[in-house]
Amino acid sequence: MSNLGTELYELCQELFPICRSITGNGFRQSLGILKKHVPAMKVIEVPTGTKCFDWEVPKEWNIKDAYIVTPSGDKICDFKKSNLHIVGYSMPINKVVDYEELQKHLYSLPNQPDAIPYITSYYKERWGFCITQKEREQLTPGEYKIFIDSELKEGALTYGELIIKGESDKEVFISSYLCHPSMANNELSGPVVATYLAKWISELKNRKYTYRIIVIPETIGSITYLSRNYRYMQRNVIAGFNVTCIGDDRSYSYLPSRQGDAISDRVALHVLKHMQPQFVSYSFLDRGSDERQYCSPGIDLPVCSIMRTKYGRYPEYHTSLDDLNLVTPEGLLGGYEVLKRAIECLEMDEILSSDVLCEPQLGKRGLYPTISTKSSGSQVKDMMNFLAYCDGSSSNFEIAEKINTPLWELRETIDKLKEEGVLNTVETIPKRI
Repeated sequence: MSNLGTELYELCQELFPICRSITGNGFRQSLGILKKHVPAMKVIEVPTGTKCFDWEVPKEWNIKDAYIVTPSGDKICDFKKSNLHIVGYSMPINKVVDYEELQKHLYSLPNQPDAIPYITSYYKERWGFCITQKEREQLTPGEYKIFIDSELKEGALTYGELIIKGESDKEVFISSYLCHPSMANNELSGPVVATYLAKWISELKNRKYTYRIIVIPETIGSITYLSRNYRYMQRNVIAGFNVTCIGDDRSYSYLPSRQGDAISDRVALHVLKHMQPQFVSYSFLDRGSDERQYCSPGIDLPVCSIMRTKYGRYPEYHTSLDDLNLVTPEGLLGGYEVLKRAIECLEMDEILSSDVLCEPQLGKRGLYPTISTKSSGSQVKDMMNFLAYCDGSSSNFEIAEKINTPLWELRETIDKLKEEGVLNTVETIPKRI
């Protein structure tokens, strides 16, 4: 098991018990844990009532305790045993109800009798509990004590923002969300992987691009963030990735931007084709996360998603079964590595031109193998194929696609050819990105 995979998993473990929502202290506490890994991240608070396009920042919700006491005196739906037992944003309540009234406020999954569902009611005040179908079927007529110690107040929506400066003002945008309670793949894999990508990017030497990395509450967070930043982002973001559901070890998935032709899309497909050729490709019509906002008409940011098993496509999704057994160190590491490769491809992309007419004499430059081996022929072929298209009009990425070779495997070759003066840079950032 990789040490990095273990670190990713341990961060998931640390975050898992916290009750999070789109606002409140659980989100702040979780963001504070991520900030220990990336201290430069800014924590920003947007007050309740702030207008964000067609939306408004809601009241802040916090909860301390919740449970039901049955007619026989048993405590069930205990928030302290599972924070999924409470319907998110439930109003405070302390009263006795009968069996029939209780049923109106219970949520369960008949097709998954052992699972506690994840249910919220952000924008209409109500109260409710989530319960396994098995436990619900054991309830009997009588009086039930209902207790929810929660608070809805004028507060703020919180998000984290990290800007990592590069040589250019052109940006790569990475977004993930941190607003669900204890679910591992749907909730924690994204911000955990995004955090470790931020750590790696921060250590990159000679970064070409500036990186804008945010951790937000889903939907209302992306809308709030865009309302404050979208005009600048439209001018400067050249590629973007929405990072979610990237920690299991079942499959890899790709969901495109709205038009499907951004450099983000092309890079995502290039990486997955070479690293995980059995990946599942979805349509933009299958969208369901913050790409809905980033790719919406009038915003039109070049954002796609690289995932493991896509949200909504695994049975544990939005239930208590999405636990720390579903994500794995290997799954998290695999998700991290494909996104890292995508960023490497963006950083490597430039337009080069050969300064030598006809084929360069590689031997005198130490670029041709002096011993013929089984692999040396392939290395020379890749080098010569790459050189054949270096005419000052095609980018490195476009050439890698033409010659069907992973761009990252050409890094050493490109560096040597530039060092030896065979190639020179025409554009560091291809204009047609």
